[in-house]
Amino acid sequence: MNIIISNSSSEPIYEQIKKAIKQAIYSNELKEEENLPSVRALANDLKISFLTVKKAYDELEAEGFIKTVQGKGSYVLPKNLELLREEKLKEIEKNISTVVKLSKIYGITEEEVVNLIKIMFEEDL
Repeated sequence: MNIIISNSSSEPIYEQIKKAIKQAIYSNELKEEENLPSVRALANDLKISFLTVKKAYDELEAEGFIKTVQGKGSYVLPKNLELLREEKLKEIEKNISTVVKLSKIYGITEEEVVNLIKIMFEEDL
């Protein structure tokens, strides 16, 4: 697993780590029951504080993506398909919210936006 951290991003580093691990889980780069690097090892690799990595791991555990067992490390939990679907829907909702806001600013009607979406679904992107 290759995690790239951007210091110029407005997104906190722990969020970048979470996002990279979630993406690796979604894409099956990280498989169920696979061990993650230890907090200290990942912190050393990324040259960041281990507390930052710990925060990312703690949040991933709270969200149901990983499990940490003291003395054994952290590993990927079996995929909760409903949780994965909710995460993806949440991301889509965020993008749709942006589209709706821009449409209102630019005077684009709901019907025009819906038609654009229908056309995009028909196209191969």
